[in-house]
Amino acid sequence: MNLIDIKTPKQSISDLLSRLGWITQEEIQSITSPGEGNMNVVLRITTDQRTFILKQSRPFVQKYQDIPAPAERIDTEYQFYKAIKDPTLDAHVPQILNYDKSEHLIMMEDLGDCEDMTTIYTKREIETDQLEKLVRIIKRTHEKNAPGNFPINMALRQLNHQHIYVLPFLEDNGFQLDDIQEGLQELSLNYKKDDQLKSIINQLGEQYLSSGDTLIHGDYYPGSWISKRSDVYMLDPEFCFVGFKEFDLGVMIGHLILSTGDANYSMRVIDFYNSPIDVKLANQVAGVEIMRRLIGLAQLPLERSLSEKKELLRQAYDMIMS
Repeated sequence: MNLIDIKTPKQSISDLLSRLGWITQEEIQSITSPGEGNMNVVLRITTDQRTFILKQSRPFVQKYQDIPAPAERIDTEYQFYKAIKDPTLDAHVPQILNYDKSEHLIMMEDLGDCEDMTTIYTKREIETDQLEKLVRIIKRTHEKNAPGNFPINMALRQLNHQHIYVLPFLEDNGFQLDDIQEGLQELSLNYKKDDQLKSIINQLGEQYLSSGDTLIHGDYYPGSWISKRSDVYMLDPEFCFVGFKEFDLGVMIGHLILSTGDANYSMRVIDFYNSPIDVKLANQVAGVEIMRRLIGLAQLPLERSLSEKKELLRQAYDMIMS
């Protein structure tokens, strides 16, 4: 495996892509970053003929390189894109141009000048049209049938499970929350000491690790959404597996509430989805997602006062315990 990143010489990347047969008689002019990647290396390659995106997984989390992660996750992502191939969804995901399993490398369409939708954390709002489209995209994804040999993605799910359902709720987990915001550690203790709450969270964690009947994205939050004028796109499905649809919906709801503070987004998402779901389960997933993003390692670009976080944690608690 040839590891590449933003510092890799153009000639080295050119040699690799030529050897794979992905480019011929093209000269790489620049290598840039299309945005910060959490899990993987993502590069924008500009040649004298076109631009495209290279995405490579490594045996660790790109943003937190001391955390091991299965390099095979890029294969799972590739299998997801194959499984959802559909005229409706094709307009909302990048086209996969090439894939090499041994190099853990995907070449995909460059969607161009897009906006990362993590901006909703600072805008504190999302356009209704965008919200409706994002719900339609995930609903159509859930309607696709994954092949019987679809990857179970268990190693990555186990990593995710630790950071969603376990570590944020340990009293001594090594996270220095007061380094993020003074007073956040004390605020978290009420929840870390609540055995009834943690029992429900443990049950949700067990369900997350169980097999289900629905192909899910697995990380359906603003970091996996981008917009381009009136269009929206779904990216980064490396956490996908065949699970339960309420997980995707709950994660989505959780981030909308984190962004806006408005608990009504739960019913708005469910109304747009317009298909039978377990509303209680979706809200419990949302509540855990809110909590873990406030008191866990995977922090968001949220500028919220301690009192605002206290209220969000209270809302999340009610959603889990209802």
